[in-house]
Amino acid sequence: MTKEFGFRWLFFFVGLMVMGLGVALTVKGQRFGVGSWDVLHIGLFKNIGLSIGLWSIIVGIIIITIASIGLREFPKVGTFMNMICVGLFIDFFNWIIPNPTIFSTQLSAFILGVVLLAIGCGIYIAADLGAGPRDTLMLLAVKKLNCSITVARTVMEIGVAVAGYILGGPIGVGTVIMAFALGPVIQVSLKYSQKALEKLLIHEQVAHPYRG
Repeated sequence: MTKEFGFRWLFFFVGLMVMGLGVALTVKGQRFGVGSWDVLHIGLFKNIGLSIGLWSIIVGIIIITIASIGLREFPKVGTFMNMICVGLFIDFFNWIIPNPTIFSTQLSAFILGVVLLAIGCGIYIAADLGAGPRDTLMLLAVKKLNCSITVARTVMEIGVAVAGYILGGPIGVGTVIMAFALGPVIQVSLKYSQKALEKLLIHEQVAHPYRG
């Protein structure tokens, strides 16, 4: 049981780290636009200050508070860990990765960032230790509206992008691409991540059948 919990936390933190790296890379290639939520975070950063990662945490706190009141249930520890770690990873990678100045490197950073963001999201969700604030909204929509992750994520991304643009955040063709591309990639990543985790857990049970 302890090993199973350890595997889940491993998937959880690896997923969050990959997500943070993905967001930082899209910020580096922001001439093409950034993700919907980061349009909002960057807009707040430009107008008020602080940092993009810190605004990610602050917005997450607001979402968690509203969701907790509305659903009348306390979020999992993993939800708080997600909110804090992703924000810290964003600022860390944004700090250590140099700003690309050539068109091709900016484009590469953006494309790689989109892919890593979606893959990381699928990995950490597979751990089932508590979705992040934004993904909690996505999963809640899937459950309540009986729709797919693709539909829920796409609608949410478009709505947030519009709100972020009104606040002055950067928006471009890349923002539109992310709004429609993240959902499908997350769905595929989640499927394979769940299978990989299940194989690890089954292997552990076979290797140590008497461990409780």
